[in-house]
Amino acid sequence: MACSTSSRLLSALVSAFFISVAHGQYEKYSFRSFPRHELMPLESAYKHALDQYTGEKWKETVEYMEVSLRLYRLLRDSEAFCNLNCSSVRLEDEHKFAEFPELRAFGNVMKRAQCLKRCKQGLPAFRQTMPSRDTIIEFEDREPYKYLQFAYFKSDNLAKAVSAAHTFLLKHPNDEMMQRNMAYYKSLPGSDEHLKDLETKSYETLFVRAVRAYNGENFRTSVSDMELSLRDFFKVYDECLAASEGPRDVKDFKDFYPSIADHYIEVLDRKVKCESELTPVVGGFVVENFVATMYHYLQFAYYKLNDLKNAVPCAASYLLFDPSDEVMKNNVAYYEFHKSRWELTEEDFLARPEALRYYNQTTMQQQMLEFSRQRLVGDDEGEVLESIDEFFDGDDLLKLEMPPKQ
Repeated sequence: MACSTSSRLLSALVSAFFISVAHGQYEKYSFRSFPRHELMPLESAYKHALDQYTGEKWKETVEYMEVSLRLYRLLRDSEAFCNLNCSSVRLEDEHKFAEFPELRAFGNVMKRAQCLKRCKQGLPAFRQTMPSRDTIIEFEDREPYKYLQFAYFKSDNLAKAVSAAHTFLLKHPNDEMMQRNMAYYKSLPGSDEHLKDLETKSYETLFVRAVRAYNGENFRTSVSDMELSLRDFFKVYDECLAASEGPRDVKDFKDFYPSIADHYIEVLDRKVKCESELTPVVGGFVVENFVATMYHYLQFAYYKLNDLKNAVPCAASYLLFDPSDEVMKNNVAYYEFHKSRWELTEEDFLARPEALRYYNQTTMQQQMLEFSRQRLVGDDEGEVLESIDEFFDGDDLLKLEMPPKQ
């Protein structure tokens, strides 16, 4: 039974680096009881913060930039809340539309739209003027932290300045200006303890804690924390997908189906990015194949606990994401060789349901996005057909490779 080189490297990084729980500007944040006096349009709050920054009013810059970050989080959480709660809404008499698939499909779209309308009417985030897409992108890219770190520094708050700079650099590791600022901060005594990601998710903290327990051969604690991290990651991932279904700017007017496709492609592009956006950075290194990595740790920790019934499905889950990994293939072969000794069944060698669902979803989303990029080009870029027969050739129709089913 072996542990891969990548896992040993990550273990070493975690040993040298621990993610502190950093609340920062979110200490005052509450989705369900957001302070009324802070409710305002995100665009207005952010613009006011930038105006204060230009005027070198550092206290006001900090105040409104922090409010802006909380308003952005409120908007994302509200979007995710409504979309998740309305995701399963369907027509009550769906069977009546059996002969009319288009009516059934758009009837369900209308029911979902009705659900979203009712949900959003009850949430304060949607009573404000919606920000532009450009503003949303700035927050997605952590741009506010670029200004916030300097405002903190000018306000003599070194701890938060270092944290804000670090938070920005995680998204923009090659930004030369921020690299110089960070080099200065690191030259000051005690700055290292403030290298915190102010946007850290709870699953990241649980993951690092699990790896530390693993390194200390406390496998029971490692399994407990890693399972919690895995469950929390899938929850946050689903919320990210749901938050991706927000509004869009209409830039042109097209026929009905191309217009729908354009909107869905934008949504799909944001959904595909969820995987990379939620990938943790530990000790300055991106944890590649994060979900697979968690299953790798789990299978070995379960093995060390002599819990083969749980170890084997984790190994099978890992191989979904990296089927050519020789170490894991050897581990599975080892389990199969001792199958009767440990009373393992064929079902034990199947990937876990949540792993299969995540793999299938991410794979199909990526395939659909690739199809849209290759086939749904603008009119001025498309091929000119010589005859209508070419259209029905079939080669250009959507062909998605189905992920494996178990």
